[in-house]
Amino acid sequence: MKNLVTLLAVLWGLFCPAAAGAQSQAPVVVELFTSQGCPACPPAEAYLRDLARRGDVIALEFHIDYYDYAGWKDPFGHADHTRRWQGYAQALGARYEYTPFMVVGGAAHVVGSNRQQAETRIRGMRSEMADAPRLTVASRGREATVTVDGGGQVGIFDIFLVTYDQAHETLVTAGENRGKTLVEANVVRGVNRAGQWAGAPVTLTVTLDEMQGDGGCAVLLQRAGGGPIVAAASFPFDG
Repeated sequence: MKNLVTLLAVLWGLFCPAAAGAQSQAPVVVELFTSQGCPACPPAEAYLRDLARRGDVIALEFHIDYYDYAGWKDPFGHADHTRRWQGYAQALGARYEYTPFMVVGGAAHVVGSNRQQAETRIRGMRSEMADAPRLTVASRGREATVTVDGGGQVGIFDIFLVTYDQAHETLVTAGENRGKTLVEANVVRGVNRAGQWAGAPVTLTVTLDEMQGDGGCAVLLQRAGGGPIVAAASFPFDG
């Protein structure tokens, strides 16, 4: 995406997260890889809806296109989401690719409907993020001014902007979920790698007009190559 990010202060890298003001602790990012064609996924999507209402978690629902052959084309499925899912499965040592595939903090995977195991992973990840960078944001509509104060992280990190929709209800009329009305929260509509960050404090402005999504934006600071997410924040779109 061109002209997405306008730096107000340029140091070594850039960072464009968002959070509703200063945070004492960074939220844990939970990514659910799912599909409307997956019969085992609705319970995991119900759990993600619960997570989306929590302040200590950023819940993101990535729809893959893997199941589109099975009679129902997921309207939110995207090949980029499928590649992210497959990359995680390989990087995290999964024995095989499966759904519902839930990734906690970019560092561990669990079956998305296993709430107990997921909560254990969330608690563990929270303790590992004690030295996360501090994020502050002033947002208006689809624009935000963000300040990042570097923490104790060392290395190169990718900065991802992830836009998502408000809740959806979809009546599935074919495939293995035929006849079901699926209710889904924080469905991801756009992902953009805005740049890389190496720990230096920075303030910048992001504009998201070219990205789909009517719910809000999450910003993920993830070790380059698909490693752990060491910091994250989100903000809703106005209106």
